Amino acid sequence: MRTLLARSAVFTATAVVLAGCGLGGGESGGEVKATGEVKGEVSLQTWALKPKFTDYVQGVIDAFQEKYPGTTVKWLDQPGDGYADKVLSQAASGELPDVVNLPPDMALPLAKQGMLLDVAANDDKLRADYVTGGVSAYEFAGQQGAYAYPWYLNTDVNYWNADLLTQNGLDPKKLPTSVDDLIAQARVMKERSGGQMFLMSRKPELGDLANAGVKLLSDDGKKFTFNTPEAAAVLDKYRAAFAEGLMPRDVLTDKYLGNSELFKKQQVAWTTGGGNTINSIKVDNPSLATKIVPSAAFGTPPLYVQGLSVSKKSKNLPAALALARFVTSPENQAAFAKLVPGIFPSTTASASDPQFSQSDGTNAGDAKVLAFQALAKAKLLQPPVVSEAMGDYIKQQISLAINGEIPSKEALDRAVAKCDELLKS
Repeated sequence: MRTLLARSAVFTATAVVLAGCGLGGGESGGEVKATGEVKGEVSLQTWALKPKFTDYVQGVIDAFQEKYPGTTVKWLDQPGDGYADKVLSQAASGELPDVVNLPPDMALPLAKQGMLLDVAANDDKLRADYVTGGVSAYEFAGQQGAYAYPWYLNTDVNYWNADLLTQNGLDPKKLPTSVDDLIAQARVMKERSGGQMFLMSRKPELGDLANAGVKLLSDDGKKFTFNTPEAAAVLDKYRAAFAEGLMPRDVLTDKYLGNSELFKKQQVAWTTGGGNTINSIKVDNPSLATKIVPSAAFGTPPLYVQGLSVSKKSKNLPAALALARFVTSPENQAAFAKLVPGIFPSTTASASDPQFSQSDGTNAGDAKVLAFQALAKAKLLQPPVVSEAMGDYIKQQISLAINGEIPSKEALDRAVAKCDELLKS
């Protein structure tokens, strides 16, 4: 099975197909209310959960049918590969399942085309029962409402190689808490190691700009807004750090292995990852796992989220809404998280669950708790409207700025202009 929270699809760019299929725009049908008795047949589509999680999902379905006598759930599970195309095909042919697993980037174009139910308008407890970031991930610029129940979540934690810190003049008990701290300690590591060891090993991304308070997209969702002096100042910090030799030169080339891989090879002393990262590293490199110290992410933690959306065209809206809420209940999410280490429930009632809120005293247990606690303020930092083509162009321009080839503001101006062009195409 593909990694549950890392299987983003190239969806938004191809979703324009829907607009030409006679399926209407965002105003299609107006507001719909899912009222009535919960009974009859309802379909549920998941993404690559068979066969590993067949028993779990079937157990949830059986419990739902027991709670609501007279209901029958038809479970569809699609393979990981080609899921975006499958959803597009279902939507275009009017065969979207009643309840469907969609990450925000897949839900956005369907919401714009009036194909998804505004669950916020149909569930007045949505915002109280689910974490704020999870709900807001399905509130899209230019659209009114929320278009999914957040299902399972993850976020990032900082991870530090304590041995490398100590060997190079740094104190694992005084870890950086900001980018400025990071750069200052990276300078110490470079000096103490003679330029042979690095603390930093990645260039900034859109999420770093958002974390600095930069607004990335206009309220109506029609234009990008991240070419500000504040955003340029963020790039300038990294530009200066790169010029000073505080990052590997390959960070801007095709030879770059990625921050996490360099960390696993113990060529850099810092990386970020989900709450289960230490346990994952332990499998291949147990000696490294014991050296790792976790700490909270800088600023606002990034949110990674999967959700369950309800088709606005469902012929059984009451059952569909009830099923989506049932699958995402605290109890069902906690049971799923036991089977999938590294994911967390999206419900506020889970905040005191010792399964997530208490550490077993190990560094892996501490990391799990840090990640879980961070979900209370985690947000989707990159707007789901950012397509793969946009993301690639943004990275290219940021690389040019960090390498000193063009001014940071020019790089951002170019990126915004290109993204606006792609947004309108």
